[in-house]
Amino acid sequence: MSPHQILDTSKPKLPSPPQPHNHHLRPPPKLGRRAAAAALAIAGTPAILSVPPAAPSRAQEAATAAAGPCIADLPVTAKAFLDVSIGGEPAGRITVGLFGDAAPAGASRFVSLVTGVGYRRKEFVKIVPGYVQHGGVVSYPAIPAVTDRLTAEMDAVRAQCGKSPHAAGAVSIVVRDPSLPPPKPKLVARGGKLEIDQEEVGVAPNGTEFVITTRDTPELDSSALVVGRVVDGMDVVDKIASVPTVKDNTASPYFRVAKLIGDKRAVVAERGFNRPYTKIQVTNCGVLE
Repeated sequence: MSPHQILDTSKPKLPSPPQPHNHHLRPPPKLGRRAAAAALAIAGTPAILSVPPAAPSRAQEAATAAAGPCIADLPVTAKAFLDVSIGGEPAGRITVGLFGDAAPAGASRFVSLVTGVGYRRKEFVKIVPGYVQHGGVVSYPAIPAVTDRLTAEMDAVRAQCGKSPHAAGAVSIVVRDPSLPPPKPKLVARGGKLEIDQEEVGVAPNGTEFVITTRDTPELDSSALVVGRVVDGMDVVDKIASVPTVKDNTASPYFRVAKLIGDKRAVVAERGFNRPYTKIQVTNCGVLE
């Protein structure tokens, strides 16, 4: 048998037994009055699919009303702007409304990066279905105290929202690489005792990369802190999302084997997946009065 042959594990169908030929079939028995009335009642009953859905109960309505506000309802305390060019040509301005009350640490960090030389002249490095990602500032060090505070704020914003805050137009700071698997538990020896620690797989972000979602993207909930939303310029985001990118080849069996054996070429190739062919750059940025 060929190794690529698919085994059919379903049960074999048995031939139907031959039906006896009865040329002297008896007519069906006559129904009594009660049976006939029951049959008529069943026949007159409407189909189940045609029954209209029941109205929501008061408890269900109260639960829906008790759900926290999402990003469309969170108050905007300040506005920042990002002027973008695609292939050297101006593409327009993205205006971001920041949530200074809901995410004070994240909003403050975003302001510090748009007012200085942080995001200016830096590029968008990834375009995937659901969001576009800016490369941030590589020279910033990854400070655990900062990223831990942003991570705690990420959980608080999600709890306040009551559902995934990553609706279309959400602007979020990356606190954990969404392409990396979650931390793995490991046993470490400290002071002669075994303790369980979390081992980060890959390099942790420094809290300067940001993403802008183009649709509902709940898979970002565990890796990015929502700091604001696009209040103007979503058409510019759509322009960025439509730029052709390097094909993601992670599903290829050759790539998976190469990465499994630690081939450095696979690691280098993976960094280029979903990268735009055309340079997409923030030419200017700042805070609007």
